[in-house]
Amino acid sequence: MGDTTVRVGPEPLTFDQVAAVARDGAPVALTDEALKGIAAARAHIEELSARPTPVYGVSTGFGALATRHIAPEMRARLQLNIVRSHAAGSGPEVEREVVRALMLLRLRTLASGRTGVQPVTARTLADLLNAGITPIVHEHGSLGCSGDLAPLAHAALALIGEGEVRDAAGVLKPAAQALAEAGIEPVTLGAKEGLALLNGTDGMLGMLVLAMRDLRLLLKAADVAAAMTVEALLGTDRVFAADLQELRPHPGQAASAANLRALLADSGIMDSHRGPDCTRVQDAYSLRCAPQVNGAARDTLAHAELVAGRELASAVDNPVVLPDGRVESNGNFHGAPIAYVLDFLAIPAADVASMSERRTDRMLDKARSFGLPPFLADDPGVDSGHMIAQYTQAAIVSELKRVAAPASADSIPSSAMQEDHVSMGWNSARKLRRAVDGLAQVVAIEILTAARALDLRTPLRPGPATGAVVAALRERVPPPGPDRYLAPEIAAATELVRDGSLVAAAEAVTGPLA
Repeated sequence: MGDTTVRVGPEPLTFDQVAAVARDGAPVALTDEALKGIAAARAHIEELSARPTPVYGVSTGFGALATRHIAPEMRARLQLNIVRSHAAGSGPEVEREVVRALMLLRLRTLASGRTGVQPVTARTLADLLNAGITPIVHEHGSLGCSGDLAPLAHAALALIGEGEVRDAAGVLKPAAQALAEAGIEPVTLGAKEGLALLNGTDGMLGMLVLAMRDLRLLLKAADVAAAMTVEALLGTDRVFAADLQELRPHPGQAASAANLRALLADSGIMDSHRGPDCTRVQDAYSLRCAPQVNGAARDTLAHAELVAGRELASAVDNPVVLPDGRVESNGNFHGAPIAYVLDFLAIPAADVASMSERRTDRMLDKARSFGLPPFLADDPGVDSGHMIAQYTQAAIVSELKRVAAPASADSIPSSAMQEDHVSMGWNSARKLRRAVDGLAQVVAIEILTAARALDLRTPLRPGPATGAVVAALRERVPPPGPDRYLAPEIAAATELVRDGSLVAAAEAVTGPLA
């Protein structure tokens, strides 16, 4: 195995490992310890299956149908049926990275030795990941309780050679064909295995981990954008001083302020208005309070990372196989812990974007931009400059405010009132992905606008760090001039924000940003 292989065992996966498999296609391998634990738990299931005493999920129906005892000759059909019937999703395809994260996290739970599956089932799931086979999972179908049932059922369907998948090249084809082409034998499910493949919170957790990684980068980009705008608007950096920030000792606020100080160091523009002739004593909130908002977002993210770390150490299934051989029902599949932080993160994503849009608007308003041309236009009136770029920001921010409303505050009873309270965590996760995507676009438009404003301050020069960001952007986006087709420039700036290029340009000067 190469160095990139993610070894999956009972121990927790890291955020980096989840992203490596989900996004970068890193191979996976089950550890010897995992295979030993899986085999031991399977032996307990086989022994219990032979007993006359009913055991939930082994020799009974599911959910509200758990009162029915299933005869031994019907149990293979029972497991097959739960996969087929629960693969009832609807709507657009879910993104490949989300499905791969879901599959990896289910594999990690199988590797915990608490689910009772056959070793071959876990191995086959690993084989699908390594072959780049991605089951078709749909947008709608999970209530975030009893886990992400429909999404996981669609993934399990591929394991048995049914349903549709995309191969490593992204070609849509029947699962049976894709497995055959990859030399993978479909799984024949045994007692409890259908249930074990479905009963987890892996989809919402996978989306949380991926969103956290994106937000960690985007919050650095938001600090870069804020620093550029402070320069462009001839603002002050005195408010970011460490002794002022220490009066309110939030870790995220301190980190954001330190970033801003580093980004604005040695700025010719800042130095140009430090003298006694400067009559401005304080800036608008969207400039002055950037560390408080971007910092609070960091602290919210830190809490989410704490919760996600606990979840990555969990074995979510119902029932579970305990080390002493007992098979016990439980409620660990309830998605509330994940759903709450998914909803929580959507709030700062919206608010950071909202503040970014307000700063952009200030640069475009000649009454508040301290000498910049209206809308940063080349020939105002003939040219509109970045007028409509701010409209785009405003439209996105409005949408982010809407998706900041919690999904986890809702619950719709299901399964004949057996599942009478659900988390809606999958919906929280889908909302957060939209919020993260929107935040990237809004921050990119601010950086695009601030770069134009900084160029228009010539011959005054920005600081080395913000100047490096402008230079990196100029490799893809031309300097100020007459109006031109703006959408491709917004798209280019957004790509540079998402892939970390602009943050990397700043960090080449400042060192790592917090």
